[in-house]
Amino acid sequence: MTMNLIKLCVGADSIEDMEGWIAQRRAVAEKTGRPYEQFHTTRQMPRARDEILDGGSLYWVIKGMIACRQAIADLDPVTDEEGISRCRIVLMQPLIRVLPRPRGPFQGWRYLKPSDAPPDLDAHGKGEAPSAEMARDLSELGLI
Repeated sequence: MTMNLIKLCVGADSIEDMEGWIAQRRAVAEKTGRPYEQFHTTRQMPRARDEILDGGSLYWVIKGMIACRQAIADLDPVTDEEGISRCRIVLMQPLIRVLPRPRGPFQGWRYLKPSDAPPDLDAHGKGEAPSAEMARDLSELGLI
């Protein structure tokens, strides 16, 4: 059974902000002649590794709202400069927008069952979505 991860996107104010950050990293890699690979390094390797690699995604929480997701290409065990084991979550492009859903703060990553994940806005990750503020208000009213 496929499993997803959910993680806070610290520092980004919007999906567009996150896309800009990704574009900057890609441009730097291309300028220096390095292949670009987007990844996020975390402390723990998920125990449900096989389930995640069976089509799972990383859902990003931006400003208190689950806003988008990225398919997970791989989970690589790595060792940092201090000799500590980490997990590098290798992510695929593009960011896929999902129906915004409020999500309270948490540390690290958490598992997210497919049945609990918000739906994609459409097959291309684009579409009409309420603003984060409107989605929060609609959620408080029990409408989404």
